[in-house]
Amino acid sequence: MSGLNSSSSEVDLDRPNIEEYLPHDSIQESHEKLRLRDLLDISPALTEAAGAIVDDSFTRCFKSNPPEPWNWNMYLFPLWCCGLVARYLIIFPVRALVLTLGWIVFLSSFIPVHFLMKGNDRLKKKIERYLVETMCSFFVASWTGVVKYHGPRPSMRPKQVFVANHTSMIDFIILEQMTPFAVIMQKHPGWVGLLQSTILESVGCIWFNRSEAKDREIVARKLREHIQGVDNNPLLIFPEGTCVNNNYTVMFKKGAFELGCTVCPIAIKYNKIFVDAFWNSRKQSFTMHLLRLMTSWAVVCDVWYLEPQSLRPGETSIEFAERVRDIISVRAGIKKVPWDGYLKYSRPSPKHTERKQQIFAESVLKRLEEK
Repeated sequence: MSGLNSSSSEVDLDRPNIEEYLPHDSIQESHEKLRLRDLLDISPALTEAAGAIVDDSFTRCFKSNPPEPWNWNMYLFPLWCCGLVARYLIIFPVRALVLTLGWIVFLSSFIPVHFLMKGNDRLKKKIERYLVETMCSFFVASWTGVVKYHGPRPSMRPKQVFVANHTSMIDFIILEQMTPFAVIMQKHPGWVGLLQSTILESVGCIWFNRSEAKDREIVARKLREHIQGVDNNPLLIFPEGTCVNNNYTVMFKKGAFELGCTVCPIAIKYNKIFVDAFWNSRKQSFTMHLLRLMTSWAVVCDVWYLEPQSLRPGETSIEFAERVRDIISVRAGIKKVPWDGYLKYSRPSPKHTERKQQIFAESVLKRLEEK
């Protein structure tokens, strides 16, 4: 009982005290005199709070929806067990063997090319691009990827950038097996970070650290330099800045739309019939994410290369970004929400919280003054 009292007192300490926002001489009546009409006077604040709880579209952007259970009776359960055995004891070992052979072929070719062909950079880049594409194809094969590509294949041209909605790091792998993109991506730890700093840098990929403000200036400079090169790989950017569950698109960062070049939208839509390809990096490592894909029946995906877009006269970079987001959302059949994906990694601004508290306190004060 004492533990319950102590926990409730700790909760009370965390609650904002409205009296701190009100003049002391305004609190003259007892709490018993506050009636329903007093509550209705501050209903806008309560309505906004209730609406945020009921329609929390921000949190839904980063939630993975588990599949509906279907092995619920004696007729279907044996079939489910057979499928489980087939996926984990037959299909998964074969896929793991395919991926292992892919790495052996890739490393045995990439290492000699990377270190022994330093005198012929043009041929070296061409071979490395082909090898990276081949390795990505092995990855897709290890999930039994069923990918349909719609539209003309991207070509290497200066002053163009490709932007796509982002569900998982496998987005890059699926796109890379068709075209050797140079991607802009968050720097990751572990074996993924090792691949980023060695193999993927050979195709011109650019890495950044989300928490470092200096990286933004460096990345912006590298972007402008990259799009000017005729022989550089096409530049791929995921302007949402984070993985979203493929049911929504969050706000696009405007950096990709301030480069003064043509923007080529790419829409990616996963069919969740066999597995949900969304990667929640806060709950699951990329290794476990790959294992989940490799133990599923297949990864089914559609990719649309859409019509290139340019900045219109009088259009701001933010409006340009929203227009491209509209095009991608409509083509992929996903819903737009007005949220910044970086809020996933940070708390709301204290100024914003204090402002909401002040508005609530003023509504209470107005009612007390009327009495």
